[in-house]
Amino acid sequence: MNDPVPSRLALLRFLERVQERDLARTRRWILDEERREAERQRGIQARPPAPEWLIEVGLNRHTAPEYVHVGDCWNAGRRSQGISRDQARRALADGIKPCPQCQPDTALGMLD
Repeated sequence: MNDPVPSRLALLRFLERVQERDLARTRRWILDEERREAERQRGIQARPPAPEWLIEVGLNRHTAPEYVHVGDCWNAGRRSQGISRDQARRALADGIKPCPQCQPDTALGMLD
């Protein structure tokens, strides 16, 4: 029961089919990745601009806000909300503490 040995040409044709399938799969992966990257770029472009000023609210709605921050402050907590320049100035004037790291009072020109 000896099976005939495939010819070199038959083996090369088999290899060609395998490589064509691999190439088709790789091209699908590339298309999928290009779609994901395009979606990511659209998401970045659709993202609203970061606020210039932040107010860090307390743990619950009954406590006063804790700090005023510059919009890109690395120390702003998760409970921070975007506010306008006037709101930031008003909050500082009302006694809400400026963040000691980003110093929004200096940025707003409100030093004593």
